Amino acid sequence: MIQPKIYKATFLMSTLMLFFVMGCDTDADPKMGSLEVRLHDAPADYEEVNVFVESVQVNRTEDEGGWETISEPNQSYNLLALTNGVYEVIGEAELEAGTYPQIRLILSQDNNNVVIDGNQHNLFIPSGSQTGIKIQINAEIKDDITYLLLLDFDADRSVVKRGQGAGPFEYLLKPVIRASNEATSGNIEGQISPVVARPAIYAINGTDTLSTTYADTTSGEFRLVGLAAGNYTVSINSREDGYDTLNIEKVTVTEGETNDLEAIELSTTE
Repeated sequence: MIQPKIYKATFLMSTLMLFFVMGCDTDADPKMGSLEVRLHDAPADYEEVNVFVESVQVNRTEDEGGWETISEPNQSYNLLALTNGVYEVIGEAELEAGTYPQIRLILSQDNNNVVIDGNQHNLFIPSGSQTGIKIQINAEIKDDITYLLLLDFDADRSVVKRGQGAGPFEYLLKPVIRASNEATSGNIEGQISPVVARPAIYAINGTDTLSTTYADTTSGEFRLVGLAAGNYTVSINSREDGYDTLNIEKVTVTEGETNDLEAIELSTTE
């Protein structure tokens, strides 16, 4: 008669321990990683392009109700100051590990402007500020790892001049933004002379121009960032008359590395 009692007690203890272990697994802390969002720009022939970022949000579900705010800068950024590898961190947060398909920028509807010949013109966002500017990123957040996301805000293609009689907003802001993961991309840099040529530099893959910058007007240095691994044609075009265009082919970009083209000299036209 003793054995059955011992068996029942052992079974009961085992069952309670199983529930305890399952309960611990359910309540375990989720794995967490970090996301840092950096804003930089392809240059444009304006004096300033100022965008006011109210908040930065990510979405894990692609559902309109699934947006999570990771930062609220409430700050204006002059995009033309963010070239040649210069950037601004507009958001950083700890997130649960997993894949985040989208990010969006909520921009102010009233505080964006472009400066031309010393005159400031307001930029109107046709879609308004409620839904934000959505960008596909498919960012994979991993445990204890920081994911560095680069947002290339192409000011030249984003500012659109309207026709005459178009109302109070002469210029529109239709953001063109390219996203890349710094960990899986590389860079190209170099130094161009003479600096008086004011060269523009383009990274071209096939028929697509994937990154653009202007050489520094003092040093001639340039840096093209956030490029996927592969071979590129680097096209250097003077913005002043009297210099030939130079195309450097088969420039290799390797993940996590910078290809330094070192000193480059532009030839004068005959």
